[in-house]
Amino acid sequence: MARVKGGTVTRRRRKKVLKLARGYFGSKHRLFKTAKQQVMKSLMYAYRDRRQVKRDFRRLWITRINAAARINGLSYNKLMYGLKVAGVDINRKMLADLAVNDAKAFADLADIAKKAK
Repeated sequence: MARVKGGTVTRRRRKKVLKLARGYFGSKHRLFKTAKQQVMKSLMYAYRDRRQVKRDFRRLWITRINAAARINGLSYNKLMYGLKVAGVDINRKMLADLAVNDAKAFADLADIAKKAK
């Protein structure tokens, strides 16, 4: 039986991994075995952090809303409850943007929340 040479397939697979490993330090971008290990770990981090970034942004928005709410004499949870009771349907991302960029509009929303509760 003839010998099977898998050189082109193997080389293509290894080049793909080494291309993903560009920019890594030391042998992690030179040697296939360590590059493969690091690429696998990096893909795991990327998968995890695509979910984690959503949590981090929500925490940031809540912190900004709370700071602006306290300037207007409310706590975060009282502001959110008041807006819900008043029927104001606005998400935390937009509220945080108003808190940072448009203090007057946020103050108006805070007054609506105060009157509703």
